[in-house]
Amino acid sequence: MTLPLDDLFRHRQLDVDGLSIHVAEAGTAGRPAVFFLHGWPESWVAFQRVMVTLSSDFHVVAMDLPGVGGSRTSPPWSDKRTLATYVRGVMEQLALQDVTLVGHDVGGMIVFAYLRAALGRVARAVIMNTAIPGVEPWPEVKRNPHIWHFAFHAVPTLPETLVAGHQAAYFDFFYDRLSATPQGVSEEQRETYVDAYARTSALRAGFDWYRAFEQDEHDNSAAPGHTDDTPLLYLRGERDPGLGLEQYVSGLKAAGMTDVRGGVIQGSGHFAPDEQPERVAEAVREFMGE
Repeated sequence: MTLPLDDLFRHRQLDVDGLSIHVAEAGTAGRPAVFFLHGWPESWVAFQRVMVTLSSDFHVVAMDLPGVGGSRTSPPWSDKRTLATYVRGVMEQLALQDVTLVGHDVGGMIVFAYLRAALGRVARAVIMNTAIPGVEPWPEVKRNPHIWHFAFHAVPTLPETLVAGHQAAYFDFFYDRLSATPQGVSEEQRETYVDAYARTSALRAGFDWYRAFEQDEHDNSAAPGHTDDTPLLYLRGERDPGLGLEQYVSGLKAAGMTDVRGGVIQGSGHFAPDEQPERVAEAVREFMGE
């Protein structure tokens, strides 16, 4: 399904290390770039309206993560450090300049992995609505019984078996429960996401992100004295369930990020780019202007 706003975007398929990666972009190439990474269960469309707002001033780019939506080939590994290398490959092929890397949910985990792996090319970064494997308060998040799906999605094969053919109902549970209002994620967006995960291989790609958490924890563990001075903004929805903003910010600082600040997206739950795109765009624009 294609949304009306999609007419504003340029689409291309890139070959990145043997994978076909779908990229959507708008704005003028050569301007400062904002590169968006979606989470689960989303596609690049999660950031569509944010990108429209920012496209008059920036080169805005989003990709479907490998295996999902228009990125039809799955990666050999789904740990976030490996996925970050494909992000770097897209940046290189598009020759992105002065990059602000923005990730929501699993996309935020990839942003942190990108920084931890010191892959370069990023001037600043934004992590939204997520906990980072191996970074406080990760142990407390994993113990929370309300976050049962972390363990379920990590079970081999079973999630695909049970969810295939029932994507809409299964995804609706999360959109309804984690958004600030029941229609925080619109019906149009929901249909688009169901399309993005319609293939069993796409479902598997999404669940594999969870199966890689143990490896992610290992990769994200900071060596004593490790620091990274990349400016980093952590955003959380005002009504995103779970722990408070400061616990996530302090965890990132303890992990060696020396320039971290936090922000709250008013009127939003977990799916901030869908629920409050204008406020997300405003927060990103303000961060880039500092």
